[in-house]
Amino acid sequence: MEPVTHFLTGACIARAGFNRKSAYATLAGVLAAEAADIDILWGFAGPVEELKHHRGITHTFIAVPVIAAVVVGAVWIIDRIRRGRAKPSPGNPLLQEVNAPPALRWGWLYLTAIVASLSHLLLDWTNNYGVRPFFPFNPRWYMGSIVFIAEPVLWGLLLVALIMPWLLGLADQEIGARRRPFRGRGWAVFALSGMVALWGWRWFEQQQALTMLGKTQVTREPILRIGLEPYPVNPYHWRALLETRDYYQTAEINTFNPDSMVAITSDPQRDVMYKPADTPAVEAARQTLLGRVYLDWGRWAVVRDVGPDPVPGVPPPNLPFNRKWTTVEFTDLRFTERLPGASPNAPPPLSGWVYIVDGHDEAAEGMGSREQKTNGTD
Repeated sequence: MEPVTHFLTGACIARAGFNRKSAYATLAGVLAAEAADIDILWGFAGPVEELKHHRGITHTFIAVPVIAAVVVGAVWIIDRIRRGRAKPSPGNPLLQEVNAPPALRWGWLYLTAIVASLSHLLLDWTNNYGVRPFFPFNPRWYMGSIVFIAEPVLWGLLLVALIMPWLLGLADQEIGARRRPFRGRGWAVFALSGMVALWGWRWFEQQQALTMLGKTQVTREPILRIGLEPYPVNPYHWRALLETRDYYQTAEINTFNPDSMVAITSDPQRDVMYKPADTPAVEAARQTLLGRVYLDWGRWAVVRDVGPDPVPGVPPPNLPFNRKWTTVEFTDLRFTERLPGASPNAPPPLSGWVYIVDGHDEAAEGMGSREQKTNGTD
């Protein structure tokens, strides 16, 4: 999931009861819920290195206790700074007690960070990019593909849980009601329960879509593999990826009315992509760093030799006239839908490329319009 959902989930986890056990629980929950994405710093080493390490070791079960410990350490530093800046009030012990930072229960704070860190893995599993929670012992990618990577319904649930207690607190001040500590536990539990309920609903609709595909003749050839991709907001709308021996085909599925004549729509003229040929350049590109990384991650990877067509924003190789080059493109069918507002000439999301010279030598590689520098910088 994107960072907003992780941050809001961490806050709701803390508000669901952990903030009653220790000070700084909300801070620890928010930090730990997003800390695994620190692996984006690999982007400074280049786009291929970023793809290689994204959702890698920081997104594993063995990293959870380490991440939680680092977050608690950061909270300890913040607490020491606050205590160092606290100004005592001589002659008035009551004011000294009021101005002092709240006491901490480090065990509860660590448990908060553990649960929030685990929530990151669970949320990332629900979308179609996937996670490798058992890495490095098991490099397999796991993905639920039940929730789009940015889900406004979840934003609404989590924001309501965090904003409503504040609004109700303002109303209490207006009428002079006594302030209640730790307000908002019920709202946080409601939001987290609603998140789980949404997952269950989407999983049910995903299985319904699979059942519909099993009863409908969509392709001309036997289907070897099926993938279902979620859309945001609408739990009844799914995008199917179908693989046959010779081609891939996509279909749009509406599970709201499974008996409708248009519940499954697919245009053989528009939604069919024949499998590209394996040229020497394609075989060479598969052996590059990008090729190895992309094929390890890309569950629906397609590798194509597109000829001497330069990548937008990346100059082609500067070669003598007697040498020829070609572009080998890596795409994943899960991410071929262009983002709203994207240029028609922009490469598909999460696409990669390699310039191959004379069918066997690598000249350059990268992701999108970013080139992976050979010295490890970008």
